[in-house]
Amino acid sequence: MEYKTISGIKLPAIGIGTWNMGRARLGHEKPDCSNDEKFVAAIKEAIKLGMWHIDTAEMYSSGHAEQIVAKAIKGIPREQVFITTKVLPSNLKREYLLAAARSSMQRLQVSLVDLFLIHWVNSNGQIQEAMEAMDELVESGKVKHIGVSNFSTAQLKLAQSYAENKIVTNQVEYNLMERGCEKELLPYCQDNDIILTAYSPLAQGNSRLLKNKVLAAVAAKHRKTTAQVALNWLVSQKNVIAIPKASSVEHVMENAGAAGWSLDAEDMELLEKEF
Repeated sequence: MEYKTISGIKLPAIGIGTWNMGRARLGHEKPDCSNDEKFVAAIKEAIKLGMWHIDTAEMYSSGHAEQIVAKAIKGIPREQVFITTKVLPSNLKREYLLAAARSSMQRLQVSLVDLFLIHWVNSNGQIQEAMEAMDELVESGKVKHIGVSNFSTAQLKLAQSYAENKIVTNQVEYNLMERGCEKELLPYCQDNDIILTAYSPLAQGNSRLLKNKVLAAVAAKHRKTTAQVALNWLVSQKNVIAIPKASSVEHVMENAGAAGWSLDAEDMELLEKEF
């Protein structure tokens, strides 16, 4: 696995996301425990392969995804994993945010969250109180780093103006098919030593991406899968890391194979033109 150090934080270029893990069905966040062992095995394999950045959220399966993470990291030295979780916009008032952090920590069975994010905001008016509460979490030793998710560049700047601690990441959708962040947000993050954490890095398995003929040709050239090429392209960008969800050991192993090699200039040009 390749690693990047940004804002003084060393992270694997490719981690593992947990969205939809332990979820009963799409459109509902009701928990379903029937596949927990499979998900736990996937997370354990990710850690084994050096993909020890685990991303989750209080929203995912109504908190059950955090419980799955707790099972997966049990017995593993705490310093060998990096856990990111997120608070919902309905919990951004100070007392709600602090309580949400405590609840996440209880489900994760940890005394410290490495990175705590605001999942998104419904209005800019929520940002000041939320960032002040985030600072409290850092000062009390419950959270090591703070960040945001789904923030525009303007919202990111506003959030930082209210926070005493550095916002180390903005987690946004970024993949070959969704490149809106390249216009303003990504350059801002690159210029200000901020991690851009890419979620849905494979466009949620969209066949228009993974079965694209140009992508397939590049993959064949390197003897890789189209998913591996798409991930490699993504994390080749400065300050970008990715957190693809992987619900099986086989999928984790495929994602790990996206690191440790490079696309050449011709590949990059072909992909840039195609997407």
